[in-house]
Amino acid sequence: MTDDIVEEYGKRVQYSDEELKTFRENGHRVRHVERLSEAASHYSIVAEVVAARNCNSGHSPGQRFVLDMDGNFITKLCPKRMCVYLVSQLTIPVALVNERLSEGLAPNDFHFMRQVRCPDTGVDCLGYGEVMLKVEVVPRQK
Repeated sequence: MTDDIVEEYGKRVQYSDEELKTFRENGHRVRHVERLSEAASHYSIVAEVVAARNCNSGHSPGQRFVLDMDGNFITKLCPKRMCVYLVSQLTIPVALVNERLSEGLAPNDFHFMRQVRCPDTGVDCLGYGEVMLKVEVVPRQK
């Protein structure tokens, strides 16, 4: 099964035969792709706005950004406008979730960055607005 998953992955990202051979070295990438492919049909990553004030992009509490396990936005489940400064803050939490899953650990049990803030400090601190997201892995809806 592992070989099939790795072959499919290699085709999807257009690896050459040499790149696929290199990819298989050391095992960590194979394990990562295999475990994320198992989780992909069961989970999504959700970042929900839990606080927002004076956001130029209009982000407001309750909005949800939904991503697949590879960190791709499922755009039909996201706000039409997405601020680059805010969504860029999801890089580390998504990487933490991926790392936990690839090691066979519970995806939501990471210590840091369960909540992230846009880098804007708000008008009181010489900025413009501010937004905070709560990040978690949730079961996929059928």
